[in-house]
Formats: sequence, C-alpha cells, structure tokens
Amino acid sequence: MTIRPPKEVAEALWYSGPGQAEIRQETLAPPEMGEVRVRALYGAVSRGTEALVLAGRVPQSEFERMRAPFMAGNFPFPVKYGYATVGRIEGGTEALLGRTVFTLHPHQNFFNIAASAAMELPENLPPQRAVLAANMETALNAVWDAAPGPADRIAVVGAGVVGSLVAYLCGRIPGAEVTLVDINPARAELAQTLGVGFATPETAKANCDLVVHASGNPAGLGIALALAGEEATVLELSWYGDAPVAAPLGGAFHSRRLRLVSSQVGRIAPSHRPRWTHGRRLAAALGLLADARLDALLAPSVAFHDLTRRLPGILDAKSGILCQLITYP
Repeated sequence: MTIRPPKEVAEALWYSGPGQAEIRQETLAPPEMGEVRVRALYGAVSRGTEALVLAGRVPQSEFERMRAPFMAGNFPFPVKYGYATVGRIEGGTEALLGRTVFTLHPHQNFFNIAASAAMELPENLPPQRAVLAANMETALNAVWDAAPGPADRIAVVGAGVVGSLVAYLCGRIPGAEVTLVDINPARAELAQTLGVGFATPETAKANCDLVVHASGNPAGLGIALALAGEEATVLELSWYGDAPVAAPLGGAFHSRRLRLVSSQVGRIAPSHRPRWTHGRRLAAALGLLADARLDALLAPSVAFHDLTRRLPGILDAKSGILCQLITYP
C-alpha cells in the first residue's frame, strides 16, 4: 500500500549569483511509485565546497562532475546545491513510514526521492551527528586511497571536518602515530578529543610514512610535502575550484621519490571498487559515526530560514566553524 499526500509547497536554498543565496518555493506532487517523501530534520553546510559554489568558482570543465545527486539548476548559477540532509519519511511506501534516514539532498525542508536513495540510520546514531555522513564517506574513501598501515607515522595537514575524520580513522589503526597538523593552535583540543596528536606546521614531526593534505590552502600542500619521508605518499584531498595552485615540486621532491596522489569521493577507491557500491560505502560511513566524540565537529545549529543571512559568516574562512548544523522547523 502507498500513501500519497496532497501537493505541497516546499522551500529550498538556492545559490542565485556570486555571493547571493535565497530561499525559493517549489510545488511537490505526491511521491511516485518507488519514491518516499522525506521531511528534513537536520542538515549541514559543506563549508569548503559550498563556499566555492557560492563564489561561482566551479570550473566549467567540472560542471558535470560536480553535480550533486539531487542538485537542481546548472553551474555556475542558479543552483540548488548541498548533500547532507537527515529527515523522517512521512509519505510513500507504508512500510517505511517514520524511518529516520540520511540523504544526499540539497538544503530543503521536504522532498521526494527514490526509496533506494534514503539510507536508514543505525539505531545507535543520533540524527544530528548523521549529517556528517557525506564527510565521513569522503574520509573513508581517502583512507582506502592512502592505504595506511599499523605503526605508520601519519600526518594529516588541515583540521577541517574531512581532515579531522581522516585523522580519526587513521588513529584507530593499531600502533599508528597520527598527528593532526593545523595553523590554528586551538585545534589541539579537537585532536585530543578525537584521540590523535596535534602540531602546528612548525612543530610537526617530519619523515612521515604517509601525509594527507586536507587544508584547502596551497601553502598546506607545501607543508605536507615537507613532512613526507623518503619515498612516502602525499595524498591530496583539497579541491581548489578554479584557483591555480603552485605545487612546490622542485628541490628534493624527485630525489626523495615522493608520490603525490589525488583522492576524490565521486568514485570508489580502486582498491575497493570491484566489491563495493556507493550504497555500501555510505552505509559503512554511517556506521563509523557511532562515536559521541565526533559531536565535537558540529557547530551550534542555525535555523534553515536564517541560512541566507548567516551564510557569509558561516563560509568565512576565519569563522572557526567546522560543520555547520542546520535545523528545520
């Protein structure tokens, strides 16, 4: 049996021009067969990516690859963009009613999606923390790409959300010496909460077996290369949009035989691609969030209707915000 609610007017956040965002209305028909109606409870702003989207800095070459799963509009503007929403199923297949799910949907108060695209939360995962699922999925994919091992010395440069999650995952490897490296000394408290070490670039240990760069700043890549040991791997997780990046590949880069490797969540890491689907990876990411220490990544919530006013401050690089939580009425 399928329950079909009447047409309703939903509200969604759109990036309408450089530095401009607005809430637009759209009329939703009842869910079709195989769809569910999701009422949003919580969401999250992906600060790095959404700052580039709001600034209109998605390169034309990446217009298609950068499309989020349920994005509307086209780059550069206007676009309905985002990929972290937790909600409750209130329409569609009766057997799914009341389930709390994570979806890769833009910022919108309710919407219809395929039932298969709504991932039910584990019972031990609070819905507020579940907004980190897309970030954890990126971190998990990066760890697969990096292939760290027991007892490795690992540095993660950039204590943003993804970098912190990579450090957290690596910190659970037996014997691994993991250090979160950031220019902001206040991030030491976060590192301690996550169970890893902390250092500023000036005090970080070099000769690392693996370095992950996730600062989003080209200067951070230079730091990452300097911390890598002989023949070590530097995994580049930062995405710079259309900004040119001068990678310091002179000096001893070649004589030390360093490996500079990219990682991106759009495709499953080659090491796991033959056996894993995107759905299995997302389910694994949700399962990895069942640790209350990860609440340290969440900033105090902002109401959905306040987003347009608050976005400039949220996306400001100096805000200190890690993951901005959104609450829906």
